[in-house]
Amino acid sequence: MARCLVTGGAGFIGSHLVERLLELGHQVKILDDLSTGARENLDRVVVHPRCELHVGSITDPVVLAEVLRGVDVVYHLAAAVGVKLVADDPVRTIETNIYPTEHLLRLAVQGKQRVFLASTSEVYGKNPKERWTEEDDLFLGPTSRPRWAYGCSKAIDEFLALAYFRKHGLSVVVGRFFNVVGPRQVGHYGMVIPRFVDQALGGGPVVVYDDGGQVRCFAHVREVVECVVRLMETPAAEGRVFNIGSDEAVSVRTLAEEIIRRVDPGLKIDYLPYSRAYGEDFEDVRRRVPDVSRLYEAIGMKPQTSLAKILDDIIQWKRAQRDGGPT
Repeated sequence: MARCLVTGGAGFIGSHLVERLLELGHQVKILDDLSTGARENLDRVVVHPRCELHVGSITDPVVLAEVLRGVDVVYHLAAAVGVKLVADDPVRTIETNIYPTEHLLRLAVQGKQRVFLASTSEVYGKNPKERWTEEDDLFLGPTSRPRWAYGCSKAIDEFLALAYFRKHGLSVVVGRFFNVVGPRQVGHYGMVIPRFVDQALGGGPVVVYDDGGQVRCFAHVREVVECVVRLMETPAAEGRVFNIGSDEAVSVRTLAEEIIRRVDPGLKIDYLPYSRAYGEDFEDVRRRVPDVSRLYEAIGMKPQTSLAKILDDIIQWKRAQRDGGPT
C-alpha cells in the first residue's frame, strides 16, 4: 500500500485515477481547487476511509507543502486544461502550469517522493509527421498565438521534471496524454466528444469547427488510468517520457457523423470557422496521432478500446446524467 497524492483529483482524469488507486488498496489524498474539477466527480470516494479531499490551489505553496507531507507517490494532474480555457486566458495557463510544478518537484526531491507528471500531446505543436514519437522535435507556433501557451508551458514542465531526475535523482515519469475521453468529461473547455454528444442529445445541430478534416485519436479514460498506474509500478519507466493514448485515427467530421448515427440520424452538422469559436489568432493542428510502441514495450498494454465502444459508453452516461443518474 502506498500513500498517494493526486493533484487535480476532482477533474475528469484525476477522479478516475483516484478510484483506481483506492481499488488497489492505496491511501489517497486529493488536492483540487474545484475550478475545472467538480466535487460530484468524487461522490463515490469522498466517504472512503482511505481518501482525503483537500480543497485548495496547486498555486498555493503552503497548501502544496502541507498535502505533500507523508506522501510516497505524487500524481501531478493539476493544470489549466482545454483549448478554450487556454485561448481565453493564457496568463492563467502559464501561472498554473509552470511555477507550481517547479515547486512540487523541489519538494518531492526533499521528500524522496516518486512523481508522475501529466503532460500533453500539445507539446508536439505542429510537427508534420504522420505519427509522433517521444523523441520527435517540438514545432510550437509563434508567441503571438496564445493557443501555443499550453503546449509550451507543459514542455517546460517536462524539461524541469527530467532536469530534476538527472540532477537530483528524482524518480519521475512523464506521460503525454492524447485526447482522453469517457464519462465525467465535460465540453465546456473545448473537449470535442462531450460537446458533440451534448449537442446531439439536445436536438442538434452538431457544430464542427473548421472543415472537420482534423484527425485525432481518442482513448478511454479507464485504460489511460491503468497505463499511468502501471508506469509508476515499472522501475524502467523512471526518467522517461511516454505517449499515452489510442493510435486509432479518425477525422472530426467522421466522429460527428458517428455520434449523430447513434443519437438521431436526422440531425445535421453545422460548420463554424475557428476564428468565430476561439478568435482570429487561433491556430490548430490538422493531425495528432501517437506512436505508442514505447508504452507497450514498457508495460505490455496500450489503450485499445474501439471508438464505437467509447461513444456508446459516453452517450449512455450522458443520457443517465440527463435523467438524474450517478456521476
